[in-house]
Amino acid sequence: MSWRHLPNLLQDRLTTLPILILYLTDGCNSRCITCDIWRNPRLNMRRELVDHLASEVEALGVRWVVLSGGEAMQHPHWPQIAAQFRDKGVRTILLTNGLLLRRQASDVIAHVDEVVVSLDAGTAATYEAIRGVDGFELLLDGIRAVRAGGVPVTTRTTIQRLNYAELPQIIDAAKDVGVNSISFLTVDVSNPYAFGDRLIATLGPGAPDDHGPPSDALTRDDIPQFAAILNRVERDYAEDFSSGRMAESPAKLRRMVDYFQGVLNGDGFPSVRCNAPHLSAVVQVDGSLRPCYFLPVMARAGSDKTAAPHVAPLREAINAPDALALRRAYRSGQRPECARCVCPLYKGPRALMRL
Repeated sequence: MSWRHLPNLLQDRLTTLPILILYLTDGCNSRCITCDIWRNPRLNMRRELVDHLASEVEALGVRWVVLSGGEAMQHPHWPQIAAQFRDKGVRTILLTNGLLLRRQASDVIAHVDEVVVSLDAGTAATYEAIRGVDGFELLLDGIRAVRAGGVPVTTRTTIQRLNYAELPQIIDAAKDVGVNSISFLTVDVSNPYAFGDRLIATLGPGAPDDHGPPSDALTRDDIPQFAAILNRVERDYAEDFSSGRMAESPAKLRRMVDYFQGVLNGDGFPSVRCNAPHLSAVVQVDGSLRPCYFLPVMARAGSDKTAAPHVAPLREAINAPDALALRRAYRSGQRPECARCVCPLYKGPRALMRL
């Protein structure tokens, strides 16, 4: 039992950093309709920056490192980076689109504690329509390969208009390849900062103020159908809910209906409980820091994307003036993005004491 993380909950200055998320690369081998990062030249996080971040994890009490991107597995040194953090006793999680899992299964099994895979469809056709590549079966084969090696796998599905009707098929596909946990969240169509300025703008013509939802959001006709599907899922997968294989409860899944209703109405979003800015930091390829996936840059732990980085200590960057100001603003309700967040993170005192 440890008290060292608890002061974070009482002040805006962080004394520890339980969760560290690294955007290892801006490269991606998907062509998603909701993201245009793949259109840009690939930039990889420099090893000098990675080495510096790894040198601080013990002093900062980092418990989880999430390797993300882009597609993290496109960084040429991702296995060595994973091993670097894992050797320091940090739980290392790979967040991936899964297209390289089968080819690199041995590295995943050797160097990663857990894999989170984006599974955004229950059929090959819908997967290609959303992801822009024919990779559905390849993804499932990759999950089988790493599960055979004993690595826990969570599938995470971003619900949008193209795939909400396939929710039961998505659950079946995940169960068929033996995943440990099945999770869902809604597509974020209301936050310009989501995932580091990589989302294609959907709040132009066709947004709620123009008498229609963003193109990826559910329409008024879709919402009752989605609610009916969730009722069937609660009934047909009761055992998976009770066992915990379904990561969210039926009540929490129904909050997705409320979110899409809020998008349509412009208000009435489901209430959000989150303290991510007091527990986590996202380090982008160039060393810039965000408190989570959904808030803007607050500081920098490195210089530009091309020069050899003059790296500022992470412990200083997370408490830079702009970082403190952002935490104060979110805590006092001045960040509207937080009230509409689709993926809040909350850990209370008991959870932090177990870290």
